[in-house]
Amino acid sequence: MQITTDLEKKFQEQITLEFESAIAYRQLAIEADEQDLPGISAWFHAQAEEETQHALKFIKFVSDRGNHANIGQIPEHSIKPGLSPVEMFEVALANEQKVSAAIRDLYRETEAAADFESRPLLNWFMEEQIEEEATTSEILARLQMVNGEGSGLLRIDAELGGRQPAIAES
Repeated sequence: MQITTDLEKKFQEQITLEFESAIAYRQLAIEADEQDLPGISAWFHAQAEEETQHALKFIKFVSDRGNHANIGQIPEHSIKPGLSPVEMFEVALANEQKVSAAIRDLYRETEAAADFESRPLLNWFMEEQIEEEATTSEILARLQMVNGEGSGLLRIDAELGGRQPAIAES
C-alpha cells in the first residue's frame, strides 16, 4: 500500500533530517578530535553512523511502500569550532530532541492519514529516541559534574571510546 503524496513528503523530510543529524555528529567528532579526545570523537562517529542507518531505514520503508525516497537540501551545520565537551553534548542533546519532535510530528501525520502501516516503524523510532535522549543526557550530566575537565573528563573520554558502531538492521 502506497503512502499518500503528503506523507511521502513528510518521510522525505525525516530522511533529510536523519542525514543532517549524521553530519552534525561528524562535525562534533571533528571538534572532539581537535581537542585530543579520541573517545568522545569515536562516540560521535558511531552516533553519526547510527543516524545514517536510521535514514536508510526510512528510505527502505518508503521504497518498500512503493514510493520514492528522496534526500532533500541539507543545511550547513551551525556547530562552532572550539566547543567544550559540555557544549558538544548540549548540541548533541538539542539535536536528539529535534529529531524526537520530528518523529512525533510524523507519527501524528500518519495517524491523521490513517496510515496504520507506519505504526511499527514509528513506534521503533520513538523508543529509539527515548534511549538516545537518555544516553546523551546522562553523558552531559556526567561531563557537567566534572566541569568538562581534568581526570574526570579523561575517564569519560576513555569510557565513550569503547562504544562500537551500530550494526545495520534489516
